[in-house]
Amino acid sequence: MELFNEPIITIRGLKKSFGTKKVLKEINLDVYKGQIIGYIGPNGAGKSTTVKIMLGLIEDYEGEIKILGQDISNGDVEYKSKIGYVPETAEIYDNLTGREYLTFIGELYGLDYDEVDEKAQKLMDLFGLKNVYDSRISSYSKGMRQKVLIISSLLNNPDILFLDEPLSGMDANSVMVFKEVLAELASQGKTIFYSSHIMEVVEKISNRIILINDGQIVADGSFDELKGKSIEGSLEEIFNELTGFKEHKDIAEEIVSIVQGV
Repeated sequence: MELFNEPIITIRGLKKSFGTKKVLKEINLDVYKGQIIGYIGPNGAGKSTTVKIMLGLIEDYEGEIKILGQDISNGDVEYKSKIGYVPETAEIYDNLTGREYLTFIGELYGLDYDEVDEKAQKLMDLFGLKNVYDSRISSYSKGMRQKVLIISSLLNNPDILFLDEPLSGMDANSVMVFKEVLAELASQGKTIFYSSHIMEVVEKISNRIILINDGQIVADGSFDELKGKSIEGSLEEIFNELTGFKEHKDIAEEIVSIVQGV
């Protein structure tokens, strides 16, 4: 895949502590147009903190972050109009219908109501949700809600998409469609920042994988590059090797023995 030479995210010396706990210790990163970044790491490694800082949801950090050439610490939130975000867990307005929620989100981005309504209706149709566009979100399944969140993140035609476990609860066909959507967006110069615990998906969709452990980047490269530096083969095995987690089989055997009363 052709990548673009213009950095769209630049991070220098990023540090963040919560009380005495150092969550990010020194993150340095350049992200370019057209890249699908698989941002992975164990729970508590600092993945979500990194993303939330870039989104302006967490402040009081050390270091410099530039998004679309703009230093995000200067108080100008203009860059946020050019990003989309699917959080791992999101509060979604259950009382609203799909139409009401999506047009509300679109208008927050400054889009015309009729324009966003037409776009949202077409996207709901393509995601198999045409018949529930005017139903209350409280009646949606988890997978349907996830599709609505994904649609809401695309309404403003963002330059950067931040995705935190975006496929949660979605059916297999929709997952395949969404993977193709990401590939197509990247080919047009959009940047995807994809955080997930599902290694198989990250391995397949990412053209660059960044592994963070204990607040630091411990690996950065394509899957083939990481594989070339590792004894093991799959991304899951590389992940376990680099994070030092090798007890999964022993733990699994112990769990099963307890279940079986052995």
